[in-house]
Amino acid sequence: MSNSAGTPGDITRRQLLRRIGMSALIVGPGAGLLSACATGGAAPAASTSAAPSAGGAISAANPFGVAADAPLEVVIFKGGLGDSYATEVHEPLYKKAFAQAQVKHVATQQIAQTLQPRFAGGDVPDVIANSGTDLMDNGALQQEGQLLELTELWEAPSIDDPSKKVRDLVAPGTVESGLINGKPYLMNYVFSAYGLWYDSALFEKNGWTPPKTFEEFKAFAEKAKAAGITPFAYAGKNAAYYAYWMILISAAKIEGNQILLDVDNLVDGVWQRDAMKQSAAAWAEIAKYMDKSFEGLIHTEVQLRQNQGKVALYPSGSWLENEQKEQTPEGFKYALSPTPSVTAADKMPFEAIRAAAGEAYIVPAKAKNPKGGLEYLRIMLSKEGARGFTEKSGNITVVTGAADGLELSPGNASLSAAQTAAGQNIVTFSSFENWYKEFETELRKQTNALMFGRISADEFCEKMQKAADKTKADSSITKQNRTV
Repeated sequence: MSNSAGTPGDITRRQLLRRIGMSALIVGPGAGLLSACATGGAAPAASTSAAPSAGGAISAANPFGVAADAPLEVVIFKGGLGDSYATEVHEPLYKKAFAQAQVKHVATQQIAQTLQPRFAGGDVPDVIANSGTDLMDNGALQQEGQLLELTELWEAPSIDDPSKKVRDLVAPGTVESGLINGKPYLMNYVFSAYGLWYDSALFEKNGWTPPKTFEEFKAFAEKAKAAGITPFAYAGKNAAYYAYWMILISAAKIEGNQILLDVDNLVDGVWQRDAMKQSAAAWAEIAKYMDKSFEGLIHTEVQLRQNQGKVALYPSGSWLENEQKEQTPEGFKYALSPTPSVTAADKMPFEAIRAAAGEAYIVPAKAKNPKGGLEYLRIMLSKEGARGFTEKSGNITVVTGAADGLELSPGNASLSAAQTAAGQNIVTFSSFENWYKEFETELRKQTNALMFGRISADEFCEKMQKAADKTKADSSITKQNRTV
């Protein structure tokens, strides 16, 4: 990693591709990624890809001027949200608008592994749900000019009410959550809430209530342990970010949302503030009740244990219920509890939850049909598209009012109640996950080290401050800034 002086313009293509994760394609098959991709059939090189669509006539119904017969390729991360929302709702809606267009659907759980060879070869799809553990580095993609700016999308007339812009019909903060370098490049679609999920039927049976303070959390942990149930657990192998979300949420509850803005902005010393140390120490105490074997498990394995009544509280977002619907037994009722208060002087109350737009969708700048990609996103942001997404995925979108009247599952009903209780006490989102991928990877590593007892809270904060300082000093990384 270069720390030499220079401007962002000095960055080499090798450095950028390394950040996106394409370095194996440059240095050869010995790095592993190329050979892994090759077995599945690498994408054709740029010289074999079709020419970009010339576009069609702009009209009220076709504000981007999509060519009626231009093919569209959609790549969907098939995780907790599934992909039937795309195949049964959004893609048919697109076909209805452009009957002559061929729509190709690709579903994968390995977004980066699937698409990195294609970005390197110049043959990219038109829309990507860039999500999951194997997501691509959006910040690096934008820095290399690989992402289409979405201002045109947000300023376009909405499908439901052409007198209003698309941006006027989504939840506050949606557009801002997708900014990179001050401009919108990500369309964050799912309105998620984060906290501790539990089986309300199990808790009712045992006479338990979710803890409101960390002192109550420890007392609850003793009760759950005595009942043969792991009080709290997460999957260290692929979902350490589920745990660091909780650490950041608690830090924000202690100090206020400014600490999360300062984390994103790489403010000097932010990781060594009292709020961060207190939060890390509090969660490390709870983690002592978690068996070391959880570090080797993936999220679905831990989630299955919860469905089996073996895990009491699980940190996640509101996609969890739908992700587990095939494994959830009769009588299991998902419910959401906010993270407990760390101190009596916390600036935000127990009821505060993190709620934010998430699940980023992108349009590659070098797509063959980028106008079609924009229109596909506009269709997703229609009430019909958003309502269909909720029906198929079990998750609520950023489109205001699109889920009104739908019968809600236990988890979504609990989410709705939690949002009502929180009111204006909303913990803000984090942007560093999209901006600084290598830093985020280090945070996963150090979170596991903290939660599985290898380092102390002070050491965790010290190591993360060093990682933040390294990111800040690296002139090859374009620095981002947010003010809200």
